[in-house]
Amino acid sequence: MHRLFVALRPPPAMRDAILAAMGGIDHARWQSAEQLHVTLRFIGQVERPLAEDIAIALGNIAFPAFDLALAGVGEFQSRGRAHAVWARVTPRDAVSRLHRKIDQALVGLGLAPERRAYFPHITLARLNARSGSTERFLDHQAALTTPPVRFDNFLLFESTLGQEGARYEAIARYRLSAPDY
Repeated sequence: MHRLFVALRPPPAMRDAILAAMGGIDHARWQSAEQLHVTLRFIGQVERPLAEDIAIALGNIAFPAFDLALAGVGEFQSRGRAHAVWARVTPRDAVSRLHRKIDQALVGLGLAPERRAYFPHITLARLNARSGSTERFLDHQAALTTPPVRFDNFLLFESTLGQEGARYEAIARYRLSAPDY
């Protein structure tokens, strides 16, 4: 079985800005530079033949390259408690359209469509019951921004869960075409 997801990998300058913003929440599990990504579609556990079909279907997606920037931070909550902090990526239009195109390609292979509303972001840290308050971090990093950077590819990742969290390995890269001007 292969645990797969499709994502954008931020370039080094964007990763550096994110890494510099991390800290200030006790017992947070901060992401490493290798874990930083914008999820386009979580796939989950699949057998090898379907994984190969997924790789081929993703290779048939035509989509123009686009620019993204960081624009602030936020948190995801469940039952009134924060469980993750994230950095917002903007603008959302192009990345949301790419997400829909990927979702349609995977549905064409028999996978269930994405049911949750898509919100493009980069997870910075995962939190648990022992984690401290996020308020100071959110206030301090509210102005986290970067200049726009070009995203000209997306990746198929395999995720392996371990004691120290998930390890991600890019198993295929897909080029986005020159943007339409």
